[in-house]
Amino acid sequence: MKEAMFYRKLDGNETACFLCPHHCRILPGKRGKCAVRENRDGTLYSLVYGKLIALHVDPIEKKPLFHFCPGTTSFSIATAGCNLQCRFCQNADISQAPRDHRTIFGEDIQAAVVVERARQHGCATISYTYTEPTVFMEYALDTARRARAAGLGNVFVSNGFMTEEAFEAVAPFLDAANVDLKAFNDAFYREQCGGRLDPVLKTLERIKKRGIWLEVTTLLIPGLNDGDEELKSLARFLVELGPEIPWHVSRFHPDYRMTHVPPTPVETLRRARHIGIEAGLWYVYTGNIPGDEGEHTFCRNCGHKLIDRFGFTIGRKKLSQGACVNCGTVLHGVGIR
Repeated sequence: MKEAMFYRKLDGNETACFLCPHHCRILPGKRGKCAVRENRDGTLYSLVYGKLIALHVDPIEKKPLFHFCPGTTSFSIATAGCNLQCRFCQNADISQAPRDHRTIFGEDIQAAVVVERARQHGCATISYTYTEPTVFMEYALDTARRARAAGLGNVFVSNGFMTEEAFEAVAPFLDAANVDLKAFNDAFYREQCGGRLDPVLKTLERIKKRGIWLEVTTLLIPGLNDGDEELKSLARFLVELGPEIPWHVSRFHPDYRMTHVPPTPVETLRRARHIGIEAGLWYVYTGNIPGDEGEHTFCRNCGHKLIDRFGFTIGRKKLSQGACVNCGTVLHGVGIR
């Protein structure tokens, strides 16, 4: 347990949290919406500082990041908890446990140990992932500072639902981020996630403005966020933000409180990929359908296949100093070679 950042004390021992856009006002003995920050006698504490529920060595492609140091590994960590309540969460057993079961679990591991283990495993980066890193921001910051000093990169895999104050605190240490843009309508965020769209869009704009490498993922759920007009609007937003931003359209599988919804048809993902490309995005990928053509990276100029992929595994590369061997067009990204 550690005193939280991003809060202020109010009269009557109440606290006001400004870590995320919920801006919870928390009475003594109560927790915020994330269920991992608790007011104890007027002081707000993080209940998950250093309590890791996951430590894995992953291919960076699993984040997914396809244009950031491809072929490298990332030491991935998470604590329990999330500041959204997505009914379709694929990791609800860990992200929603503090809210659903009032359970805080995990192994106490110091930030310095995480960095040392990442180095021992030959990882290029540390990823803050699986749940929502915003809710363990204090620990992520301590780890990210140490990682940067040790020559490791830092990656956030996030829902983007954070305040400007929180983002500005972590931004100097971030090298890349994959943000879930879950839909392009506010009603979806409110009804299916317990959040709002606008703060996520602002986070995406801040990441881009900061020069942090950005990729975006959208999980397509049949009948909820897969309509042509919504996908066109989302794609146009990304094009305006930067046509080089890779967009991953991913297949939904029934889970958590959406077990009654069928998996996304493969053709829906292919249609979404086509919409993204037609809108002007240079790199659009299909996810959770291993072997699909949409896993590969193609030259935006001549269409030549530059990187073969199957799932999270990279095959043959056809690059020369980060450019297409056929026409010389540069492939956008970081650590591309």
